[in-house]
Amino acid sequence: MPSITSISTYAPPNTFTQDTITEFARELFSENFQSIERLLTVFANGQISERQFAAPIDWFKEDHSLKEKNDLYIELATKYGAEAIKNCLNNRLFLKEEVDVKEIDAIILVSSSGMSTPSIDARIMNVLPFSPHTKRIPIWGLGCAGGAAGISRAYEYCRAYPESNVLVVCIELCSLTFQRNDRSKSNLVGTSLFADGIACALVSGDHSSMVHNSNRSVRPVIRQTMSTLMPDSEEVMGWDVKDTGLHVVFSRDIPSIIKNWLKPNVEEFLVRNNLEAGQIDAFVAHPGGKKVLEAYEETLSIPKSMTEVSREVLNKHGNMSSPTVLYVLEQFMNQEMEPGSYGLMAALGPGFCSELVLLQWEAMQ
Repeated sequence: MPSITSISTYAPPNTFTQDTITEFARELFSENFQSIERLLTVFANGQISERQFAAPIDWFKEDHSLKEKNDLYIELATKYGAEAIKNCLNNRLFLKEEVDVKEIDAIILVSSSGMSTPSIDARIMNVLPFSPHTKRIPIWGLGCAGGAAGISRAYEYCRAYPESNVLVVCIELCSLTFQRNDRSKSNLVGTSLFADGIACALVSGDHSSMVHNSNRSVRPVIRQTMSTLMPDSEEVMGWDVKDTGLHVVFSRDIPSIIKNWLKPNVEEFLVRNNLEAGQIDAFVAHPGGKKVLEAYEETLSIPKSMTEVSREVLNKHGNMSSPTVLYVLEQFMNQEMEPGSYGLMAALGPGFCSELVLLQWEAMQ
């Protein structure tokens, strides 16, 4: 089975505390909401202490056209994506030797926070010396589910071509979509939650020489994946595209949808793999927010300790959309997991959909 042989994350340069962003939101929204102080509790109660952004705070105080925002997205996504790839291929925590980008057979580029044709993967290939024959597989529109979906698609590619090495690169600059003139509660909630982040994972097939380049005693092997779409649920989460750019769609019903829909979905996936929830040692959950994590715990009947790593990522980085679940995976890969341990990666996104990935830590031969 394909395995994840290295991983890296890359933080944009501007870190703001939640208090700083709260004060920014108070100044911006106070004229439009009489109950602004009550609404601002969403910032204090979100269990986020700080977040990283691509632009400095003054950038958000001015209006920017869709073209300005998107041009900056293309520039920075290319720059940050290249850095994340270099970090992943030279991460000596996981690799004995640096990996040459020419050894990469395919790039799965996941992003939903900007638009680019040619896609960002092509632009990165003009920055780093990839083989010109590297397969390019850009994925757009999966939002928060994109990180797990990227791992799933890499698994399928490496099952078909077991000698291959695939990069899953997740780049989200959510803050650049900020709509300072949108006075909706959805925009206020999005302002309290979303941030920017970049992550890169190297997935290798069974017959890849990269398997022997591992610097760890155990590695996470991808056993199985499952994608599920909830019919007629387009309004739950996503973007509303207007002349001014991308406006966040974020239903207040997401936690209740998780409680009612996710449990049978997860149970079906585990039954397919002859497992029960009690056999999962690592819950690699995308931390969509405090209420989402609480919904995970309630519907799956798991202790709060199982979401501790996800909560830590949420606290330090906020919700970065697709890369966030890979930030969580990186924390688990930094631990000394016991051989045979099972991990369940879970992420939810626009569609409304879920992506589930079954991992098992395997001792190196």
